[in-house]
Amino acid sequence: MQYALRRRKGVNMLAVVSGTAARVCMMAVCALWLMQAGAAAAQPLTVLTMDGEPRFAWNGRHFPHADPAAPKGGTLRLSARGNFDSMHAFIARGLPAAGIGLTVETLGTGAPDNTLFEYYGLIAQSFEVAPDFSHVTFNINPAARFHDGRPVTAHDVAVTFRLLMEHGAPRYKQYYAAVDRAEELSPLSVRFYLKEKNNKELPVILAQLPVLPAHYWQNHDFSQPSLVPAVGSGPYRVKDFAMGSYVEYELVDDYWARDLPVNKGRYNFGTIRYEYYRDETVAREAFKAGEFDLYPEGTAKAWVSAYTGPAVAAGHIRREELTTNRPMGMYGFFFNTRKDLFQDRRVRQALALLFDFEWTNKAIFHGSYTRSTSFFANSELASSGKPSQAELDVLRPFAGQLPPEVLTSAWDVPRTAGDGNIRPQMRQALALLQQAGWTLQDGRLRDAAGRPFEFTLLLQSAGSTRVVLPYRRNLERLGIIMNVAMSDPTQYVNRVRSFDYDMIMGRVPQSASPGNEQRSYWTSASAGTPGSRNYAGVRSAVVDALVERLIASPDRDSLVVNCRALDRVLLWGAYVIPGWYSSSVRIAYWDKFGRSETPPATGFDVHSWWVDKEAEKALRNAGTGYGN
Repeated sequence: MQYALRRRKGVNMLAVVSGTAARVCMMAVCALWLMQAGAAAAQPLTVLTMDGEPRFAWNGRHFPHADPAAPKGGTLRLSARGNFDSMHAFIARGLPAAGIGLTVETLGTGAPDNTLFEYYGLIAQSFEVAPDFSHVTFNINPAARFHDGRPVTAHDVAVTFRLLMEHGAPRYKQYYAAVDRAEELSPLSVRFYLKEKNNKELPVILAQLPVLPAHYWQNHDFSQPSLVPAVGSGPYRVKDFAMGSYVEYELVDDYWARDLPVNKGRYNFGTIRYEYYRDETVAREAFKAGEFDLYPEGTAKAWVSAYTGPAVAAGHIRREELTTNRPMGMYGFFFNTRKDLFQDRRVRQALALLFDFEWTNKAIFHGSYTRSTSFFANSELASSGKPSQAELDVLRPFAGQLPPEVLTSAWDVPRTAGDGNIRPQMRQALALLQQAGWTLQDGRLRDAAGRPFEFTLLLQSAGSTRVVLPYRRNLERLGIIMNVAMSDPTQYVNRVRSFDYDMIMGRVPQSASPGNEQRSYWTSASAGTPGSRNYAGVRSAVVDALVERLIASPDRDSLVVNCRALDRVLLWGAYVIPGWYSSSVRIAYWDKFGRSETPPATGFDVHSWWVDKEAEKALRNAGTGYGN
């Protein structure tokens, strides 16, 4: 396959030419013109896309859901849970402050409704991709500045890459493992040399690289957490904070990227403040008392029953369910297969049979959720039914290493009648456990050596216990002991990073164009890498091969097929007891905001909202307690 640069109506397009047929490739470079006040100055911006031409032609020179006339100023108050002990978000140690990403910019930025994998120019104003994908060059916007006034240069980009690869959190080493090195070509041009020429996602994921100031980090230890905010280049800087209480950011008055198309009408709040609370119940009550402005509600029961009182009745607190088309990934109970107890697939299948989602959804969730039946839920990437011929073509070479049903049967979650009677599931589960060498003795399930079946579920939220306790009772009926351990946020993060757990309730997110991040989720290498997201400890040569095949997908159709094939292998592997998701975002907020009438496809982008001063004044005068 060859790549050619094509010019169309003054727009540069990177197109794919295969033989004599041409089609739009997965990346496009658009020359975008931005008229400055008082002068007609051209400012080219970059668009990288994995799926054809970019969606936004910038006719209005801003994202459709953002209003360039939005006023700046006012305060947005949000909540955060637990605590923080660092302003350094790029290493595995410490808990970074909520919102610290607002202080840092990247080479490119995704659209806030980024359902397709496309990135628009930010610090990099243009780029060049080698015809054989052996390297990609980013050309830095000369206007880019750090908060101390120093210009952003190619040297900053190269030093950032080195720091992240040598001292950063493991996810960076995994994400950029196929990047060989960064080379400074000029003060404003940096080239990345790539190890994998068939990995067409790499130029796009390199656009996600944060750019940190080399001059700051040459005098500070990048490997250590710090409560001293580093110099940034983003729309906000840290203004004030108190550990365990709050962190506050202020809008940078001379933010260099304020008028770029990707930012017009966004980042409107003069101050963003995160208030810290110990748990979600305390936070919700604080919100209703007017201590902060907006609360994304994650609990179905609370959404139905907790929003009462004069402020709600008078319409001062508003609630909305915003439809989203975001892929939901997988949320559920993750087995740690590094533990001997969970290495047998039949054991994991048995425990999945004992989770009664239908009863839980009816009795606890008020029917608000959909069961997860895929690691790529709520997207076209999810497998369903029996494998298609295209999927079979991918899977058959691994037939000898897979359970036969992967190739012949449709996978589905265990289902119950929802009436609390799970005796049929208990019989199936006991049969599987007996096949795996477990027997019931005096009401306890024991192995051949007489050791009881006992494990611990590690939780970080007390709110999860209302789901967990009914499940624990079902396990007890088969003689299985599930202990439940609560952990504070710092301890929880450290234990998950080091895989120090038997089971957790976790989430593996997905984008609409999965790629390199799948290595961190599922591969054998990541199973032994502390800090990876391979929570289940998956070690499978088949999964490893499918992940590499997915990453090397030459087009969208191939990507979909490869994702579905990987999905089937993971589902039949029973690494997770699938949980649930909602295809809408629930938000409650005090009625003080303005926003565009055009919502993003993902449902919610608070950074495109703004403070309506008259509405805020009315709240303060209404005697609701808001802001007191």
